[in-house]
Amino acid sequence: MKLANKVVVVTGGAGGIGGAFCKLAAANGAKVVVADLDFAAAQKLAEEINGLGVQCDVSVEANILSLIDQAESAYGPIDLFMSNAGFGVGEPSHAASASNDVWQRNWDVHLMAHVYAARALLPSMIARGDGYFLNVASAAGLLSQVGDAAYTVTKHAAVAFAESLAISHGDDGIKVSVLCPQYVNTNILALSDEQRTEPLKGVLTPEYCAEVILDGIDKEQFHILPHPEVKDYITHRASNVDRWLSGMRRLRASLLDESGKVDFVKMLKG
Repeated sequence: MKLANKVVVVTGGAGGIGGAFCKLAAANGAKVVVADLDFAAAQKLAEEINGLGVQCDVSVEANILSLIDQAESAYGPIDLFMSNAGFGVGEPSHAASASNDVWQRNWDVHLMAHVYAARALLPSMIARGDGYFLNVASAAGLLSQVGDAAYTVTKHAAVAFAESLAISHGDDGIKVSVLCPQYVNTNILALSDEQRTEPLKGVLTPEYCAEVILDGIDKEQFHILPHPEVKDYITHRASNVDRWLSGMRRLRASLLDESGKVDFVKMLKG
């Protein structure tokens, strides 16, 4: 898909990967709707790119419906919906130690937000034989994230839902891509200002990810992998799961701090 004159909606669009893609989409001629929980930030970016800013809590289906209504009222039918909003908080201790509220929030933001958007948009997209869902998951959705089971599980669910969309509706003219980066220098890493300025192994900029996304949707690829090595990791995992799990256990052990919690900065510093 080429973005010129297309209507593009991006959740979590005020910053990070979403913000970078909003800017790039606008630069490529798209009509962009910047949706974010932070309304002021969404409006600010929308003004910069001559788009529309909308407040949206993606965990609430009514908010998604309102977002779609506002976007279509302003610009017409949505061509590309990028479900990008996400977060990560880690787990207090063991793999099941996160609270029910944290698990539910992960479920609502990382999976149900994608479902709500598809539920609202699929009928009209199918009717016109065209439309594109760009669902942001994570390499954790293809592999695993040490120290955050709720994040990993719901990102796996996001990848599976994207696969279901592609299988069920590819022949209806619906395009689907799922973005699965590893580490990107955004707020989700919870790095300090000082750490953000240090060289960090394998950490990409949001702007680079946006360029990879643009190339991926131009080619209409299902997997968009800003870290190409993830493809090799998937192969290694599938070829010998026991060996892969053993390696992941060693990785986790190497990242534990004195309190027994995973310190991601250790991995990023290589």
